[in-house]
Amino acid sequence: MADNRGRDGGFRSGSKNMDRKPRGDKPAYGEKRGFAPRGDKPAYGEKKNFAPRGDRPAYGEKRGYAPRGDKPAYGEKRFGEKKEFAPRGDRPAYGEKRDFAPRGDRPAFGERKPYAPRENRPSFGEKRGFAPRGDKPSFGEKRSFAPRAPRTTERRAPRPANLAPRRVALETLLDVSRSDAYASLALDKRLAQANLPRRDRAFVTQLVYGTLENRITLDWRIDQFLEGEKEIEQTVREILRMGAYQLFYLDRVPDMAAVDESVSLTRAMGLEALTGLVNGVLRNMIRGKNDVVWPKPQDDAVKYLSIMFSAPEALCEMLVKAYGEHDAMEILRYRPKDRTVTVRVNYLRCDDARLRSLFADDELDFEPGALEGVYKVHGAGDMTRMRAFQNGLFTIQGESSVLAARMVGAKPGQTVLDACAAPGGKTAVLSEMMNDTGRVYAWDTHAHRVELIRGTVNRLKLENVRPAVKDASVPREDMAMTLDAALIDAPCSGTGVMTEKPDVKYRVTAEGVQSLCLTQAAILDAVAPMVKVGGTLVYSTCSILPQENEEQIKLFLARHPEYEVWRMGSELPEKLAAHEGEYGLQMFAHRDGTDGFYVCRLRRVKA
Repeated sequence: MADNRGRDGGFRSGSKNMDRKPRGDKPAYGEKRGFAPRGDKPAYGEKKNFAPRGDRPAYGEKRGYAPRGDKPAYGEKRFGEKKEFAPRGDRPAYGEKRDFAPRGDRPAFGERKPYAPRENRPSFGEKRGFAPRGDKPSFGEKRSFAPRAPRTTERRAPRPANLAPRRVALETLLDVSRSDAYASLALDKRLAQANLPRRDRAFVTQLVYGTLENRITLDWRIDQFLEGEKEIEQTVREILRMGAYQLFYLDRVPDMAAVDESVSLTRAMGLEALTGLVNGVLRNMIRGKNDVVWPKPQDDAVKYLSIMFSAPEALCEMLVKAYGEHDAMEILRYRPKDRTVTVRVNYLRCDDARLRSLFADDELDFEPGALEGVYKVHGAGDMTRMRAFQNGLFTIQGESSVLAARMVGAKPGQTVLDACAAPGGKTAVLSEMMNDTGRVYAWDTHAHRVELIRGTVNRLKLENVRPAVKDASVPREDMAMTLDAALIDAPCSGTGVMTEKPDVKYRVTAEGVQSLCLTQAAILDAVAPMVKVGGTLVYSTCSILPQENEEQIKLFLARHPEYEVWRMGSELPEKLAAHEGEYGLQMFAHRDGTDGFYVCRLRRVKA
C-alpha cells in the first residue's frame, strides 16, 4: 500500500487530481519497501528519525525534546493542568483537539475534516475510484500493477463461503436414507442444530426436498457414469445426488461450483480417497448430459413413469391401474411453482384483518385461500418463529385438512371425537367451531404424538380439548351413541402430499397399502357405534389411492346400513363442489391446487 503521509507528517488520502507521473517505480500493493524517488521519506511503518526534520523526534519517541525549554517530558502532566506551553509555539499539547490559530492548514491530532487548501481531496474514508489512476486496482486487490496482463472476461465461478449449508443438507438426507426418518422432522432437527442464516436455511430446504423429490431420476443419470461401480458408499451416493440436482435442476448454482463443493464436501466427510470419483462422475455428467439413455413409454409405461418422474414402480402401477397412464403421468409430473405455507386464523384470538396487517408488517407475500380464514404465504421461511404464531393467533395447516374438519359441523356445547388427532390441527378447528365449549376428545396411539396435540392446543389457548393415548381401532361399548360427531383422519399412504413430503412416495408398497386399508376399516367399525342417531361421521385421508378412499367407504356402508353418505354440496368451495362424487370428494394437487385429500361425510340415520 502506498504511504499516505505527507512531507509534514500529516495524513494524506488519495486525490483525484494529484499528479502521479513518478509512479512507475511504485511497488505492488502490500510491498513495504521504501520508495526510491521519495527522498527522505521512510517506507510505511519505518519508525526511524527523519533526517531533514531537525529537532522533531521519531514517531513514538517519548523522551523530552532538548530545545523545548520549560516543556515537561511526556507524561509529566500534573492533574488538571491544561495550560499551553510557552515555547511550543503553535503546537498543541498531546490530546488537545482544539484548532490553534497559528497552525495554518494543519488540523489538531484526530481532526478528520478535509484540509482547507486541498479542495479536490476526498474526506478520509471516501471509497470512490480515483479517475487518473488508470491501472491501479481497487483496495484489497493484491495483484501487481504495470506488468499485469489484461483481464479476461472468463472468470471462475465464485465459491460459497463455507460448506455448512450443504453439510446440513447431506446429514439430513443420510438421516432419511439410513434411519428411514421423515424428511420434515429430520430437516427441522438439523436446521435447529445448525443455526444458519435465513438464506442458507432456504437453500438447505430446497436442496433436501429437491434431491429427495428427484432421487430415482438422479440415480438413473448417475449410474450411467459410474462405469459399473453402482454399489458405492451411501454418503458418496447422497453427495452425487446433491451435486447432480444442482447441475440439472438449479440454475443459480454454476456447474463448476456444484462440482467443486461436492468434492470439498466429500473431503470434509473424511472420504479423501473418493474425491476423484465424485469429481470425475460429476464432470462426465456435465460433458455427457445429452448422452443419457432414457426409457421409452411404449416399451414399459410403468418403468417410464418411475424413472422420468421419480416414483417407485409399485406406486406407478397402482396409479396407472386407478386412473390410466395419462392421468397417472399428470399426477406424478406435477411440481408446485413454489413452496407455500398455508395458515389458518385462530378466530378465538384473532381475525382476518389483524392477521393480514401482521403479515403486511412483516412484508410477507400472501394471498387468500379457497376457505374462509385460510391464507397461502409465499417464501415465508420458518413461520413458527413469528411472535403471532407463538402467541396462538394463527396455526399452520393445509387447506384440505381444514376443509375435512369443518365438514364435521361441530357446534358449541357438543361432544366430539377426533380419532386420529396428532398433531392437533383438525382438533383445533373443531374446538374453535365449538367456541371452546363442550368437549373434544383427541386420541392418538403414541404418547409423543399426544404431546404434539397438547402443544398445539396449549399454544392456541384452547380449554375444551382432552388429549389421550388411545387406539381408535379398539371398540368401546361404554361410549356407544355418546358422540354428536366424530372425525376419522385415518392413517394412510400419504400419496396425496407427495409434492410437500416427497419422501413418503418411496415408502409406498402394495403390501403396505393393504395393511393400511385393514387399519382404516377397523377404526371405522370401532368409531361408528359411538355416534348418536342423527350425528355426523367424517372420514378423510391424505391419499389419492381409491382402495383407501371410495372403495373403503363402499365396504363400510355394506357393513353399516345405519349410515348413509351426506353430500357436502354447497358447503364446499365452488371449484371443489363440482368434483364431489357419490362416495365423497377426491382432491388432487395438480387439478385443485390443494393437497391430494379425500373427504366423505356420513350421517347416522338409525340405531
